[in-house]
Amino acid sequence: MLTLTDNAVVAIRDLMVDEEIPAQAGLRIAPKADEAGTLELSLASTPEAGDQVVQKEDVRVFVAEEAVPILDDKSLDAQPGSPGQPSFRLDRRASSNGSVG
Repeated sequence: MLTLTDNAVVAIRDLMVDEEIPAQAGLRIAPKADEAGTLELSLASTPEAGDQVVQKEDVRVFVAEEAVPILDDKSLDAQPGSPGQPSFRLDRRASSNGSVG
């Protein structure tokens, strides 16, 4: 399952400060319709049917069903940018698989 870094939580929280955005809203990650292999980030009021919901603290990320396998071993991170425009990136999580004997 996708994980969120503390920086990503702060960045998403900053994007959600508009009083017009409902409390249950989140950041949605979905494949971009016209560009194969490209993901698109957008704010969404609620998850769509089939979305995986990832929550950390008070922040929610909705992962489109088609993107779940792509993001399963990833971590969403963010770097601050100009106000309201952070730069997000996906990093492969370090494997925690060890042999049990």
